[in-house]
Amino acid sequence: MLQVLLDILSGLWETSGLCGLVDDPWKLAMIFVSFLMMYLAIVKEFEPLLLLPIAFGMFLSNLPAVLTEDMIFHAEFWNEPQSAEWFWKVLHDGGLLDKLYLGVKLQIYPCLIFLGIGTMTDFGPLIANPKSFLLGAAAQGGIFFTFLAASLMGMNAAECGSIAIIGGADGPTSIYVSSKLLENVDSNLSTGTIALAAYTYMALVPVIQPPIMRLLTTKKERAIKMPQLRTPSKTEKIIFPVAVTLVVALLVPSAAALVGMLMFGNILKESGVCDRLVDTAQNALMNIVTIFLGISVGATCTSANVVNIDFLKVLALGVVAFSLGTACGLFLAKIMNWISGGKVNPLIGSAGVSAVPMAARISQKEGAKVDPTNFLLMHAMGPNVAGVIGSAVAAGVLLSVIKY
Repeated sequence: MLQVLLDILSGLWETSGLCGLVDDPWKLAMIFVSFLMMYLAIVKEFEPLLLLPIAFGMFLSNLPAVLTEDMIFHAEFWNEPQSAEWFWKVLHDGGLLDKLYLGVKLQIYPCLIFLGIGTMTDFGPLIANPKSFLLGAAAQGGIFFTFLAASLMGMNAAECGSIAIIGGADGPTSIYVSSKLLENVDSNLSTGTIALAAYTYMALVPVIQPPIMRLLTTKKERAIKMPQLRTPSKTEKIIFPVAVTLVVALLVPSAAALVGMLMFGNILKESGVCDRLVDTAQNALMNIVTIFLGISVGATCTSANVVNIDFLKVLALGVVAFSLGTACGLFLAKIMNWISGGKVNPLIGSAGVSAVPMAARISQKEGAKVDPTNFLLMHAMGPNVAGVIGSAVAAGVLLSVIKY
């Protein structure tokens, strides 16, 4: 009788999640990391709309399950070559998060996010001051410098591109690029770890950017006031998304999907005749896709993907990419200020990264510290929205030159 009881207890232990935690204690560590991220999202309000779903997805995928059919996410599925048989295997044997993650691997979610962003973006400041395109382009310099730095650290081209795109400070673009580049590459990196780093640094924009801005500009430069921008006509605002899509599709076809969806959302907004579609894209669709994107990307942050030296390299190179992007934008703005005879406040150059509208608000805040009557927000919004386009174009360039 005692032996039977011991066998029963032994069977219960072996099939319990507690046994799985003992066998792989790193899972427990990842669960604690997910709790920390939940704390930052809920209490500190660091990018809560995405950080909270990512954290809970990480929590779910690191819960131990002894039987394969009990697992909500199968990390091993995503290391296999993608084929018709693989696709059927995911649909038939995969857990809930495996099926949701197909939207990431098929590059559906990032494009739909760009559609929603387009319906919420006003390109008026960029149209009124086309020179802002240059600042948005300059801020992408961090991407290409970081690509070289990653290559010097011995990473392959796909890994270099996936890490470098973090410098664009655009989460959906980082997910789009890394999901393509890392698709069939033997690597310790995953789309989840890239996304985790990207959104972490987006949340830390108010921490990372101000010291760089104060270091690279003088108090006199930060106090420069810029004249009020003109108001673009409705015709200009309707022509703009069509023209940008045409130019980008012809020059960088790999960026056409992201830029096309961004501009499609924008023309829906600016046309003034699609209010129902705009409302759906801004609210219901955006919220649904954000939930699916966050929780499925978080699920890929398993202990095997995160607890390794390569993830530390991602974190280190990610902050380098973001810092260099900020610095490149500031340097070009300083050059433009010198050429214009002191009419351009260099602070707006730091807004060329794609963290909309946070980066523009930081430019406004730093300018107001020197002179409370200095209003730079609309001037900074030009480079900021140009940075969204710039990061998508940079993504297209990486996808074009790297074989995936």
